[in-house]
Amino acid sequence: MKKNILLFVFILFNGLATKAQTKLNPDDFEKKLAATKQGQLIDVRTPGEYKDGHLKNAQNIDYKNQAFKDKIKTLDKNKPVFVYCLGGVRSAAAANILHENGFSEIYDMTGGYLKWTSAGKITDAPTTKTATGMDMAGFKKLIGADEIVLIDFYAPWCAPCVEMLPTVHKLSEEYKGKVTIRTIEYDQNKALAKELGIDEIPAFLLYKNGKLVKRTNGLIKEPGFRKMLDSSLGK
Repeated sequence: MKKNILLFVFILFNGLATKAQTKLNPDDFEKKLAATKQGQLIDVRTPGEYKDGHLKNAQNIDYKNQAFKDKIKTLDKNKPVFVYCLGGVRSAAAANILHENGFSEIYDMTGGYLKWTSAGKITDAPTTKTATGMDMAGFKKLIGADEIVLIDFYAPWCAPCVEMLPTVHKLSEEYKGKVTIRTIEYDQNKALAKELGIDEIPAFLLYKNGKLVKRTNGLIKEPGFRKMLDSSLGK
């Protein structure tokens, strides 16, 4: 009997936790936000990212700032909170902190601002013009320079991206003369990323003779990299 009660409490607790934090794709996030009159929209990216463009009426509270927990105290715990970041990692962590601090209704947008903008949804335009980075002409020149080229779109704030960089650099030297491996920082090349349809990072694009032959996202371990590169070489 005691075990059954404990099981019931465990299920009830987890059910409430799941209800408190709801993950929504950009379409459902947009609909739910529009239908919620007292919704509090929070952008947990850095001030620099926010300045480059954000969802309309979003309040910027940087998740990585030490004052994050103090700043969320200015929000109303009894009103729904809608949270997003660039790719979904920081917003998920922020949603957990909001839940731990007593917020009862939290909506976290999966895929973040990348998915939102790639879907062509409305944003507040950047307040200032930013560097566009590499253009498509430069990119085509890059992928056409050698027979096989692997492009790694990364960002310094992206944990999987940073974790893989040592492997990427190592293999870049090891496969030199056979495969050209290039890293492109997302923050400095947002226009190019959008043109290429990149809505999630890390993103890896493998080209052969200027044509895209493989596209993948997420964390890849060294054996996975080797398999992909060796396959492109016909091994």
